[in-house]
Amino acid sequence: MNHQPGITVYGTDWCGDCRRTKRLLDEHQIPYNWIDIDKDREGEKFVKTTNRGNRSVPTIVFGDGSILVEPTNTRLSEKLFETRLI
Repeated sequence: MNHQPGITVYGTDWCGDCRRTKRLLDEHQIPYNWIDIDKDREGEKFVKTTNRGNRSVPTIVFGDGSILVEPTNTRLSEKLFETRLI
């Protein structure tokens, strides 16, 4: 049985790629933690540290510790399949 912790998505409400990512996760009924980096300074710090000073969103952290930054729907779907979330 997979006890992998959930997914955390760092993003902003105004970001089209973030909305697209949330829509894909919602369509597959995959639970995730949403952190709006415009409202969460620690989240913003994490994103900037992870992305060499850039506020690149969405930054998606998986339970296995791997990270995708600004993935296409195809790449995100592949990762969800690899991690057996879909």
